[in-house]
Amino acid sequence: MKAPLALVFAVAVFAAPAFADCPYPAAPTNIPDGRTATLEEMVAGQKAVKAYDLAVKNYVSCIDAELDAAIVKASDSLKPQQKKDMQNVEAQKHNAAIDQEQAIADRFNEQVKAYKARTAEAK
Repeated sequence: MKAPLALVFAVAVFAAPAFADCPYPAAPTNIPDGRTATLEEMVAGQKAVKAYDLAVKNYVSCIDAELDAAIVKASDSLKPQQKKDMQNVEAQKHNAAIDQEQAIADRFNEQVKAYKARTAEAK
């Protein structure tokens, strides 16, 4: 029982500094409703989604770089399992950010379809 606890502690000690300077990007809150939105609101929503995409890319690059730096810095004292655990934590954070970004993009794309369907009917 002590070994797994020690492993969790070691991962926390090495991983926390590695990701401390990489703020997680906030998802856009202004996704317009395509059934009622104006063109200007849709364009603003698109800009927000694109800005979020860039923020996620920067976040992922940051956590990748910080993980690499943490591994180099601790290379002499880092056991293979600790390195693997650090990489797993980074991969989970990476994947969570990408999954959330994809969900936001999918949500926006659904609203674009609704907007296009509504405006096509008006013609």
